[in-house]
Amino acid sequence: MHHRSPARRSWLVALAAVVALACATAAFGATADRTAGSTLVVDNSLQRAFDPTASIVDRAIYDTLFTYRKDDLAHPIPLLVASWKASNGAKTFTFALKPNVHFANGDPLTSADVVFSLNRLINIKGNPAFLLAGITVKAKGKYVVVMTSKTPATQLLSILANPSTGIVNSKLVKAHGGTAAANASTADKAEQWLNSSASAGAGSGPYTLQSYSTTSQITLVPNKSYWGAPKPAFSTVVVRNMIAATQLINIQRGTHEVAIDLSADQAQTLRSNSHLHVSLQPSTWVFWLLANNDPKVSAITSNKQWQQAVRYGLDYKSLLSVAGPGAYQTPGIIPSMFLGALPAKDAVKQDLTKAKAALAASGDASQAVTLQYPSDLTINGVPFTTLAEKVQANLQSLGMNVQLSGSPTSTWLTTYRSGQMAFGLSLWGPDYPDPADYLTFAPGQLVGLRAGWAKGTSAGIESLAAKALVTTDPKQRQKLYQQYQLDLNASGPYFPLMQPTQVFVSTSDLRNAVYNAEYSIDVTQVSPK
Repeated sequence: MHHRSPARRSWLVALAAVVALACATAAFGATADRTAGSTLVVDNSLQRAFDPTASIVDRAIYDTLFTYRKDDLAHPIPLLVASWKASNGAKTFTFALKPNVHFANGDPLTSADVVFSLNRLINIKGNPAFLLAGITVKAKGKYVVVMTSKTPATQLLSILANPSTGIVNSKLVKAHGGTAAANASTADKAEQWLNSSASAGAGSGPYTLQSYSTTSQITLVPNKSYWGAPKPAFSTVVVRNMIAATQLINIQRGTHEVAIDLSADQAQTLRSNSHLHVSLQPSTWVFWLLANNDPKVSAITSNKQWQQAVRYGLDYKSLLSVAGPGAYQTPGIIPSMFLGALPAKDAVKQDLTKAKAALAASGDASQAVTLQYPSDLTINGVPFTTLAEKVQANLQSLGMNVQLSGSPTSTWLTTYRSGQMAFGLSLWGPDYPDPADYLTFAPGQLVGLRAGWAKGTSAGIESLAAKALVTTDPKQRQKLYQQYQLDLNASGPYFPLMQPTQVFVSTSDLRNAVYNAEYSIDVTQVSPK
């Protein structure tokens, strides 16, 4: 299971594949052992855009250098690390490891294991490899690791909490065909062994792998010699592949059970059930519009007055109705649960007087503009088509001439990536839960270029982004990223719309069962009441 967590940078590619999936995934009955107080059952569906199974399981088996406390993604905390420091403008990080950590087979966890694990991740070149792009990892003695980056890496602590960066027992993995060499993408043969119960000594986490199937269920059992706290609370953890309709049935009759994939409408039917805890909260996904800033692509969408008309003409509350209960108008491009997120009071509010004045000043009120969107995608219960239609209705009521053009995700993605999309409805899912991931929206960066926003066109925003990139103090980072978003909202070619609803349902006999956007659920923290 290790190192198979999907990377969100490729979310549209993954979503395109999901759309092509036949919706005939078998439902697996409630067959897990439910001895009272002994089994935790987590149901999730492989039909999701991102199957969370890898993150759930890897978090339980393989400790990472950093982790999170419950659902707080704004503040990564040390797990395997005793102390650390950043230097050289956030390009060099020195980590002192806890000396008392050992793997499930009793082997000590040392800097050699960290270096092997992270270099293996880089050189296998799977989806998560980009997380450590430009990072070199070296040991400095038995319990010190030094990481250096070609560019400032203030996001590194958040990256090192990603389950894909879990630390493996290098001796065991090497003995079973694993390698961290440059040719690991073809030479590494350890995955089959890692996905078997024989790999029980490969991790230092509170649980070990008992059985593994991507189509039915994965079963974990306690690491009886776990070095840390809390100790494993269940004799068995079962992560099952279940379609949402079956999850809805199981959660109502289960004990010590969690359902991750219910819709907001399904969750509403459970509100009166006193045996369940139903949580509807904003997800980390952010829907947003782009208006291409390049006059060569569109003289209309690059018109700053036209952009202001869009910004203040949208009825954001009506857009939330597409997502239902739990959705949130995101004030900026950074999700509400991340460091640097703007408070709700800073959200752009509809101002029709200002919008109509800007539209008149643009001189483009009667000019037709086509809103492009991926017509075959639904994220967290929000169909792109329905949201696009709502945006169209909003802007047409203002007097704009907005036409719709839906296309398959693969087609939409090609146009978006080329930088030739004049007006588009898009989505951003974080690569890691750190605001640095959103510097890509600055002029001259990846998303900026796709929106026709070239480097050198907004000195103030570019200066803010550059300063945020090298600042390590959390309080200063908070201020910089908030100002960055306020400036984007004032003059950028983006219009953040909303975070759709994330539903999380658990039986009320569980303690610390909360949704965590990085892991879906951190089973290491869950215990029976």
